[in-house]
Amino acid sequence: MDYISHNRIKSLYGVANRLREDVIEMLVEAGSGHSAGPLDMADIFAAMYFGILNHKPKNPNWEQRDRLILSNGHICPIQYAALARAGYFPLKELKTLRKINSRLQGHPHRGSLPGIETTSGPLGSGLAQGIGMALAAKLNGEKHRIYVMGSDGEMEEGNYWEAVMFAGKNRLSNLTLVVDRNNIQIDGYTEDIMPLESIRDKFEAFRWNVIDVNGHDIEEFIAAVYEAKSIYEKPTAVIAHTIAGKGVGFMEGNYSWHGIPPNKEQAKEALKQLRTLGGKIKHE
Repeated sequence: MDYISHNRIKSLYGVANRLREDVIEMLVEAGSGHSAGPLDMADIFAAMYFGILNHKPKNPNWEQRDRLILSNGHICPIQYAALARAGYFPLKELKTLRKINSRLQGHPHRGSLPGIETTSGPLGSGLAQGIGMALAAKLNGEKHRIYVMGSDGEMEEGNYWEAVMFAGKNRLSNLTLVVDRNNIQIDGYTEDIMPLESIRDKFEAFRWNVIDVNGHDIEEFIAAVYEAKSIYEKPTAVIAHTIAGKGVGFMEGNYSWHGIPPNKEQAKEALKQLRTLGGKIKHE
């Protein structure tokens, strides 16, 4: 890619690994929260906040900023970590996750923390919120882009597909949806609970541009986002194929880690694995 260097890509992998460490440290301190999703989306959040988004952390309400909406709010530890590392608020505040009077609640709350665009919790609603922002930007002739981060499990919600249909009909080309296709949800594997495939065919039937990527290949993901910017007649869905719990061997691909945190011993082992991986990234 001519718009981002090899060294920059390498640095983003380092950022992603540091974000994973932050997530583990936050979760073990909180004693509750979700592990699998935040870990598997670390590469994507590193790419978004440190390589893609047009934003100003010291001026979070800048009118021309790109908007990032987290639809599956339960994976907020990874967004909190990315926001803090980007400079939206002090890093020390990460350790207050899910505590009384903390600004870092178990689901993001608009107005309580810089950089949070919407209040999330009910699955499936974030896409509709992002579509509202995209339509408003189109009507006002504004150039910023709307990015919605969402999960594959959300596709089981009926309102999700109403939103998909609306965005396709209105040709919201300033909207990019990133689907975390990790194949898990709290009760099991998605294809056992409620089969979703073919996801590509569904989006294309509703007039969307669709790009499948390896969600852990940062260069491939950034290329997909730039491709979406060049599509002027329809919204784009980037289906990011990920491994739940990525980076921590005993969590990877295991749906039981969807909604629980590690205990102290598990966190110690997870951090050991991530720091070993971080050392390898630095010396590649």
